[in-house]
Amino acid sequence: QSSSNIRRIAASPDGVFLLTVDDNNRCLFINIPRRVVLHRITFKHPVSAVKFNPNGKYVAVAAGKLLQIWKSPGFKREVFGFELVRTFADCNDKILAIDWDNESKYLIVGTKDLTVRLFFVDKVKGSYKKPFSFLGHKDSVVGCFFGVDKKSNRVNKVYTIARDGFIFSWSYSGNDAKINDFRDEVLEDDEPPSPGTPEKDGEGIVKKRKDFDGKESGFGEDEDYLSGGPWELTKHCFMQAPAKLTACDYHRGLDLVVVGFSNGVFGLYQMPDFVCIHLLSISREKITTAVFNDLGNWLTFGCAELGQLLVWEWRSESYILKQQGHYFDVNTLAYSPDSQLLATGADDNKVKVWTVSSGFCFVTFTEHTNAVTALHFMANNHCLLSASLDGTVRAWDLLRYRNFRTFTTPSSRQFVSLAADQSGEVICAGTLDSFEIFVWSMKTGRLLDVLSGHEGPVHGLMFSPTNAILASSSWDKTVRLWDVFEGKGTVETFPHAHDVLTVTYRPDGKQLACSTLDGQIHFWDPIDGLLMYTIEGRRDIAGGRLMTDRRSAANSSSGKCFTSLCYSADGSYILAGGSSRFICMYDVADQVLLRRFQITHNLSLDGVLDFLNSKNMTAAGPLDLIDDDNSDTEEGIDKQTRGNMGYNLPGSMPNHGRPVVRTKCLKIAPTGRSFSAATTEGVLVYSIDESFIFDPTDLDIDVTPEGH
Repeated sequence: QSSSNIRRIAASPDGVFLLTVDDNNRCLFINIPRRVVLHRITFKHPVSAVKFNPNGKYVAVAAGKLLQIWKSPGFKREVFGFELVRTFADCNDKILAIDWDNESKYLIVGTKDLTVRLFFVDKVKGSYKKPFSFLGHKDSVVGCFFGVDKKSNRVNKVYTIARDGFIFSWSYSGNDAKINDFRDEVLEDDEPPSPGTPEKDGEGIVKKRKDFDGKESGFGEDEDYLSGGPWELTKHCFMQAPAKLTACDYHRGLDLVVVGFSNGVFGLYQMPDFVCIHLLSISREKITTAVFNDLGNWLTFGCAELGQLLVWEWRSESYILKQQGHYFDVNTLAYSPDSQLLATGADDNKVKVWTVSSGFCFVTFTEHTNAVTALHFMANNHCLLSASLDGTVRAWDLLRYRNFRTFTTPSSRQFVSLAADQSGEVICAGTLDSFEIFVWSMKTGRLLDVLSGHEGPVHGLMFSPTNAILASSSWDKTVRLWDVFEGKGTVETFPHAHDVLTVTYRPDGKQLACSTLDGQIHFWDPIDGLLMYTIEGRRDIAGGRLMTDRRSAANSSSGKCFTSLCYSADGSYILAGGSSRFICMYDVADQVLLRRFQITHNLSLDGVLDFLNSKNMTAAGPLDLIDDDNSDTEEGIDKQTRGNMGYNLPGSMPNHGRPVVRTKCLKIAPTGRSFSAATTEGVLVYSIDESFIFDPTDLDIDVTPEGH
C-alpha cells in the first residue's frame, strides 16, 4: 500500500511492471503478477506525468519543470535500482503530457506555458541540442502524441491537444534536398544554431544526418532526423465551448484520437481528416481520464468526482464494463442471507447492491433524496429495506429492480436506524429528530404504532433473533426492550453512565451488546436483565491526532468510542469499529482483545498519525488546512469537498480539512467466512478464503456473463 493517495501510474509495455507515484512524490516499482514492490524512490518535485518507453527500458518522468529519463530497474536485485540517465530543463512551466516515439529516440512534451517541445533523447557530441518548439496554443497543452508513417515506421506527424478544445496536427514534410540546403546555410553562418538546425561538433563540421532510407551516420550515436525539415500545421476545433478539454489519448495504429471534456462529453475522431466517429455524453461531471487499449477497440473512461469507470467498445457501441462507486462516505452495509450480495448506502443518496465475489455493482437505486443511513435484507433474499434522512423507508425488489413500497410518517422525520422482525411482517425505524420508533406493516404499508420514550436520537435498532422483542439504543444513555406485537410498550430499560451509540443481539438471542461514548462495550442478559461483562476499549480504539486537535492523541477524548458492533456467526467474538483507523476484535467470554485491524496507512487521510510533524504547523494553523489551491485546476482530480453532510456524534468535532479515517459500519457475513467494513477508504472486505480475491488483470471477454 502506498503511503498517500496515488497521483500517477504507468504500466510497462509487457504488462509486468507498474510504476505508481503518490502525493508525497514517493514512487513504487511493482511486479504486477507477483504483487510485490521491487524498488522505491522519492522524487524531489511533484510528478505530473510518467511514461515507459516502447521497449520498457526507460521511464520518462515529468518532475515539475524538469523532464527526467530514468533507467527502468527490471528484475535485478540492486541497492538502488533506478539510474538517472538524462535531465532536460528547457521547460518554463509545469509539464502536463509526455509521449515517446516508436524508436525511443524522441520525446514530445506538452507544458503549461502553451508550448510543445520535441526532445532528441540520444546524447549528441559537442554542444547541447535545444528542443524544437511547437507554438501557437492559446491554453495549456493537455496531450501531445507522435503519428507514424505506416510504410517507413518513422515519425511523420505530431498531434497536440490544448485545454481550450483545439487540436493541432503538425505534418513533417522534410526531404533530403531541404536538408542539404539547410546544411549549406549552416556552414556559411557561424551564428549559434536556433531550434531546428543541425548541430556542429568541435571542428565546425556539420554532423551527417541519418538518411530517410535508414542508413546510419558515421558516428556511433544515432543522428537526429526530425530537426531539419519544416512542419505544416492544420488546426481543428472540437466545438465544445465553454467546456474545457480534460483528458485525451491517441492510438498510433488506428490513427484515432479520443477526447473527454469537463461537461462529461467524449468524442472519438479519425485522424488526420478529423472525422467525428462518436460524440456522446457519459457523465455529468468532468472526464478525468480517457485511454485506448492496445488493440484500440476498447475505450476506458474515468470520472473521479462521481467514481465512474466505463469500458466501451466503440465499433459495436456497447459497454464492456460499467461501474460507479459512491462518491461520498458509505454509511451502512447489509449482507444478504446467503452472503452472496452486499448492499451499501451512502451520503450521495444512493443504494447499491454488489456481488461480493467479483466486487461489481449490478443495481443502483436512486429514489432517496437525502443520505441513506440504514439497510436491512429480508430473510427471503429478494427484498431490501433502506432508511434515509429524507423521511422515508423504502422496500426494493431485487428481482424486478424497483421500489415496490414506501413507508412514511404523518410529519417528516429523519430516520437513522432500521430493523425488521424474523417473519418479515413488521418494520421499525428510529429517528434522529423526534426520538421515536415508528412501526409499519410490511404487507399493507400502514403505520401500526409509534413507540415513544427515548429522550435522544435512536441510533441502534435490532429485533431479537429468537422472539419478537425489539432492542433500541439512544443517546439518552439507555437501551430499551420493546414488545412490539403485544403492544405493551417498554418491557425493560438498561441504564448506562454515558450515551449509548449502538446495540446488537448475539445470533442466539441470549446476549445483547451495546457501546457507550466512554469507549466501553456492555454485555447484557436480555432475559434476566443483568449486566454480564464490560470491555474497556478506550485504549484499543484510540485514534491518531487530527489536524485541528489542540491536544495530543493520548490526551484527546474525541473518537475513543465504538460506533459499530457486530457479533460473529457463532457469537464467540465481537467486532467493533469507530472514529479511528482500527477495527478491534474481542473475545466475548474472556473480554480480551484478539486482534486489531488497521484499515489504512494512507497519510492523505486525517487521523492516521499519532504524532504530527511540527514543521507543518504555522502561525495561521496547519499547512494542510490552508486553502492555497489554484481554483483553475487544469488536470487531475478536483479535491472533493466533504462538508458536514451527515451528522456527528455528540462531543465530536467536524474536520473541515482532509477526510478523517473512520469506520462507519461493520457487518459479518452470515456464513462467517468474511466481514465488511464501511470506511473512509471505501468498503473493505476481509476474508478467510484466499480464492475470494478478484484479480482485475484477469478481465477478458471470456469472464463476462455471456462467456459462461
